[in-house]
Amino acid sequence: MFEFWSRRVWVRSPLASGMRTGTRTVLAFALLVATTGALAQTLHWAAQGDPQTMDPHSHNELLTNSMNGQVYETLVKRDKDLGLAPALAVSWQQTGPTVWRMVIREGVKFHDGTDFNADDVIFSVARAKTASSGIRSSAMGLGEPRKVDAQTIEFQLARVNPIFLQHASLVPIMSKVWCEKHDARDPQDFKNKEARHTALHANGTGPFALVSRQPDVQTVYKRNNNWWGHFDGNVQEVIYTPIKSDPTRSAALLSGHLDFVLDPPVQDIDRLRSTPGIKVKDGVENRIIFVGMDQQRDELLYSGVKGRNPFKDLRVRRALYHAVDIEGLRSRLMRGQSLPTGSITPSPLGSFNGPEIEARLPFDPPRARALMAEAGYPDGFDVTMDCPNNRYINDERICVALAGMWAQVGVRVTVKAQPRTLYFAKLEKQDVSMYLLGWGSAITDAEATFTPVLRSRGEGGVGYYNFGGYSNNRLDELAVASANEADPAKRELLIKSALLEHNAQVHHIPLHRQVIPWAMRSNVDVVHRADNWLEWPWITIKPPGGS
Repeated sequence: MFEFWSRRVWVRSPLASGMRTGTRTVLAFALLVATTGALAQTLHWAAQGDPQTMDPHSHNELLTNSMNGQVYETLVKRDKDLGLAPALAVSWQQTGPTVWRMVIREGVKFHDGTDFNADDVIFSVARAKTASSGIRSSAMGLGEPRKVDAQTIEFQLARVNPIFLQHASLVPIMSKVWCEKHDARDPQDFKNKEARHTALHANGTGPFALVSRQPDVQTVYKRNNNWWGHFDGNVQEVIYTPIKSDPTRSAALLSGHLDFVLDPPVQDIDRLRSTPGIKVKDGVENRIIFVGMDQQRDELLYSGVKGRNPFKDLRVRRALYHAVDIEGLRSRLMRGQSLPTGSITPSPLGSFNGPEIEARLPFDPPRARALMAEAGYPDGFDVTMDCPNNRYINDERICVALAGMWAQVGVRVTVKAQPRTLYFAKLEKQDVSMYLLGWGSAITDAEATFTPVLRSRGEGGVGYYNFGGYSNNRLDELAVASANEADPAKRELLIKSALLEHNAQVHHIPLHRQVIPWAMRSNVDVVHRADNWLEWPWITIKPPGGS
């Protein structure tokens, strides 16, 4: 049983864990809503998972980043169309090929009342570069900052960075004084479950301040009325409750006990659309869902094959790709809510919509079986696939469906599905043989995928999310060259060449880009961004029955 915090009472309920559904659960949630205040300006919302930490530099995961992004701000932010806009920096200019200068905003205060200044920027960039940071590669892209004067910072880069401003939009700024006060100069070590003050507490400059945090139960925020920015909406308080159970999330929305659901179950979308008082907003997310394989070890950790690693053989990787019935996944499992692709970039813009890059290997089980035999596995082999069960749309079901497809070509897959908290910690330790992962952000440029995901693992966060551990010198050379090329035409050729090299070697098996439906009460207005980021200052909750 879990306890929900409210300002007046404690309510014990199994809702957050999704342990059971039905009348008892919904009634418990109704009591929670009643006791936390029925004001129209309180947003009650849910998703299947929970933010992993309140430390904005610790772990790079979308729900975590988006919720921390309401508390902590970056130098540059995204507008409603994902364009770049001033945030804690009010202006910037590139004064040389490897030098950027920014003027920071005056009069900004952190939630604890301390002033924001240039020292906080320099401290935050250095903090985000440390080994325990989940956003290390983005911070490295900012080079070395130095204070020119109280309001001006100069960033000296080691080399040309064509997406410097995009990197600046990904590094949250923290209070140097507050972090030092709470022994948090370095980010929380997420993968080793380190306990730090910043894991449960927060102090940013953003539009909302953290009130209380109970992991896997409830997180409460209040509006920061001293925020320098402009509120387009009217939300004063935000109460987030993770609800793993699909039926329970839908039931809570339908009964009016939730205002908004970030990830309504695919199987419930048609019913939600046709229900009075409910509306659904659709949008394609900049996120690619793909399968990764251990291509580093000489023997897999979790496989019946001893003394060798089948995934080191390109023929095996191609066989698995040919065995994926992607149209079956799209039409039957995803109910049409996916865009199959052969590219590893979150958006087709990352591959310049190149048809040769976007094209998939065909579904061809006979060819897959022939490749398995050529590779020396005519009878297949056993392997375990790790998978989250509360992160992506139908994540566990995708893994189970893939296991069924691969069984047809002799690869017997045991699916090990876990909540995201356990899954990502395991993944970051490379304690996997095969895994499902999603990758995406507001950045559509391929560099946002190259350095953290596709390059060989190295210093400074390079290849940190290359959990398969493969090393491809040709891919590395092309990716590095594209990251340092200032000429757009030359850079496009380098990017396309790198993506084609990745695809030729089948280092990952791409599946689809997610289509994200958001479900909400009809009196709730939100802005649906392509990065699946719910921005609270833009939300308006009208009185029930209001126009």
